[in-house]
Amino acid sequence: MRILIIGEGGRESALAAKLQKDVRVTKMFFANGNASTDAIGQNVHMSEIKELRDFAIKEKVDLTIVGPEAPLVAGLKDEFKKHDLKVFGPNQKVASLEGSKAFSKKFMQTYDIKTAKAVVFDSYNEAKDYVQNHEYPLVIKASGLAGGKGVVICDTVEEAEATIHDFMIRRLYGDAGIRLVIEEFLQGFEASIIAFSNGEKLFPCIPVKDYKKAGNGDKGPNTGGMGSVAPSPEFTAEHSADFEKNILAPTITGLKAEGFSFKGIIFFGLMVTKNGTYLLEYNMRFGDPETQVLMALMENNLLDVITDCMNGKDIDLKFKDEKAVCLVMCSGGYPRNIELGFEIVGEDKVKHSQLLYAGAIKKGDKVVSNGGRVLNIIATGATYDEARKKVYEDALPVQFDYSFYREDIGKF
Repeated sequence: MRILIIGEGGRESALAAKLQKDVRVTKMFFANGNASTDAIGQNVHMSEIKELRDFAIKEKVDLTIVGPEAPLVAGLKDEFKKHDLKVFGPNQKVASLEGSKAFSKKFMQTYDIKTAKAVVFDSYNEAKDYVQNHEYPLVIKASGLAGGKGVVICDTVEEAEATIHDFMIRRLYGDAGIRLVIEEFLQGFEASIIAFSNGEKLFPCIPVKDYKKAGNGDKGPNTGGMGSVAPSPEFTAEHSADFEKNILAPTITGLKAEGFSFKGIIFFGLMVTKNGTYLLEYNMRFGDPETQVLMALMENNLLDVITDCMNGKDIDLKFKDEKAVCLVMCSGGYPRNIELGFEIVGEDKVKHSQLLYAGAIKKGDKVVSNGGRVLNIIATGATYDEARKKVYEDALPVQFDYSFYREDIGKF
């Protein structure tokens, strides 16, 4: 099989490393890829849907796997389908469950999916009026795609007003913030569950804990993810039963009722409170850095799982009875102002873990930083402490100028 993977982060590196082990995979292409994928297959530099379509036709690509959300929301699946090109991912309409928080919140409310109370606003003045007498803290979300950064927890009315102004007037995230979702704040811990869809049923993976804040102790700004642990140590059997009854089952009902059949991934971003498990958001693709720890523990052949889903077959997901920890090493200043182009050294000294590049590219015979989240170090062990020890020991020799990472991944 000839496979095209769209994306350039650690998630795509993890998928590629897993698929690389399958002898049926004869060639992998990556748009745009990174230093890890460059060593596994061929990086191609293109991002426009028509360019990708023409490339897939020319290279006789058998299967396209989409990592990030933007191509799906832009309609890549729809365009590829016109030319009988197979894509593991939803069409544009179904991808709106991620692309529009207003659309997904309405879906949740319509099908009684357990979620935070929320109101959608298109008017700047109405949004400002709403927050004047609201109980704090509250959460303000840009409805559109904002690279995982368009969510702000506001503790005061002044913060809420400033956030509304940033999103709707300053257009901090472009058009993503011209519509807002303002919702109640839920106190608890987050968990992520990624599920495979075969067009009829959803098959959940083990739950993952993702670390969103840039600093130790969950301090600082939100990021795309500073690390992950699987299985989530906090997510109990009781939480799982709550999820299946009040989120998973009604989601399946809603997908069927709306005609949203798709073969791909649906990601459940959850908040677990003293009152149970709530759905924060849907993503319609593999999560990052959740995918890295799931691929480290998955016993199934990934190509078999995807192929069976594409063919509408049921799947039986199996994971090792171990723990996995992923550490994300970042550029200084991330997630705000970052500098690129610093040489990364020390990869050859990694002994007990898997190093996967994310925002890093080959430049001659060197690997240099090329993004905010630069590389991932992943390890497994019989216990969280064992996996964590491997990751942090192997992180020490890996260096580039101004790099940083959290020191508490896996400490819970």
